[in-house]
Amino acid sequence: MVKRGIIFQKDQMINKKNKFNSIGLIPVRLNSSRLFRKALLEIDKLPMFVHTYRRSLLSKKLNKVYVCTDSDKIIKIAKKYKCNFIKTGRNLTGTDRISEAVKKIKDKYDFYIDIQGDEPLLDPNHIDKVIEWHSKNTSFDIVVPSLKSKNIDTPHIVKIVKSNKRVVYFSRSLVPNAFKKKQNYYLKHLSVISFKLESLKKFKLLPQSELEKIEGIELMRALENNMKIGTFNLKGTSFSVDTKDDFLKALKFMDLDKIRKKY
Repeated sequence: MVKRGIIFQKDQMINKKNKFNSIGLIPVRLNSSRLFRKALLEIDKLPMFVHTYRRSLLSKKLNKVYVCTDSDKIIKIAKKYKCNFIKTGRNLTGTDRISEAVKKIKDKYDFYIDIQGDEPLLDPNHIDKVIEWHSKNTSFDIVVPSLKSKNIDTPHIVKIVKSNKRVVYFSRSLVPNAFKKKQNYYLKHLSVISFKLESLKKFKLLPQSELEKIEGIELMRALENNMKIGTFNLKGTSFSVDTKDDFLKALKFMDLDKIRKKY
């Protein structure tokens, strides 16, 4: 059944009864600046974004999952692997892309979960934890989980500065600076982000902010426009593929991954 650019694959629909309804949206673009067409790179015989999609289906708290893309090539592969998808126009960021996609979804949800397509080793439990935390902290417009990490001195990993539960800054640099007090870890930004519907609508209407342009971090736009972003610490591991070295690691890690056996 085709409606307004959405393909519904009945055998991939999720029928789960939860107190809060949530939908997973996976923004995927064909052209990536650091690793050529990384969404299509195969890991254990599946394109990278298909791993993310199928692992998202294992979440206990998502009612539906969609790939959101402007690429006909991505759509062709999504159809092949029976992934629900929403076709969008071209967008500056992944958040802009899912903000456009929600306009094509008739049903309303409590939480809209942005799941990055370059997370082939995504832990479905992380999705459930994010939804659970946001459902208990509904004063926040957006929720971005964090992971305590030691060795993240690379601009490819976004770091979070928080005050209690609230995010005060994102940066690709090592922040906060340990000028007076030594710290043993930094907070790594994880790529499973929960939005309220009104937050996505507001974000889409905002122009790119100055700090967003400088850091190359789209959620700075939300912070600079006084949107409340919450964070909490997750346990476990998180691995996104940004470079060729990351891809080679993903090939190795997937061979040992227990979740891979479930799909």
